[in-house]
Amino acid sequence: MQTRLLYVMDPMCSWCWGFAPVLEGLAEQAAAAGVGLDLVLGGLRRDSVAIDAAARVRYLGYWQAVNVSTGQLFDFTDGLPLGMVYDTEPACRAVVTARNLDPQSAWPLAKQIQRAFYTEGVDVTRASVLVDLAERAGIPRIVFAEAFDSAEQRAATAADFSWVQDLGIAGFPTLLAERDGQLALLTNGYQPLEALQPLLGRWLERGAHA
Repeated sequence: MQTRLLYVMDPMCSWCWGFAPVLEGLAEQAAAAGVGLDLVLGGLRRDSVAIDAAARVRYLGYWQAVNVSTGQLFDFTDGLPLGMVYDTEPACRAVVTARNLDPQSAWPLAKQIQRAFYTEGVDVTRASVLVDLAERAGIPRIVFAEAFDSAEQRAATAADFSWVQDLGIAGFPTLLAERDGQLALLTNGYQPLEALQPLLGRWLERGAHA
């Protein structure tokens, strides 16, 4: 019997950054009941056009909304540098690669990417940056770099994107609870911890009495 939480996210989704503290609280609640957390990468954006001034203003507006709603910090001065191509596939692939090399490092790397992107103004679409962040998350540079650029990890990332699309999940963050192959939706979109803890608690309790 497989029982787990499935967190569908994208490291370059601002609402996922806002949800990060909530997710950690829910993961702790689940872990206390012996239920683990797995990440599924959603593939938020595959832009091929560099960010211009108008796009930057639009994206920063999203960041400001997340900041107001969640209290998470953003670097509004240096974030989203002009010329950056907002393609989230490399950041997603980095987390997929970490998940496949060392599952325990997937969430730490996702947090490293989020923190670098949202609070340090770093262009996390660049492979060299992602290798540095993976090393900080505990994965040897050479091992990660070779795997990250492989056809295997590109295919694994595409498989995550397809799984999410096939389920009809259109927005992130999305948190699912899985028991015996049955998926229960805990949230699609940001909700505060106090709203989600009771939902998760009831789901865990049903499993304990199954």
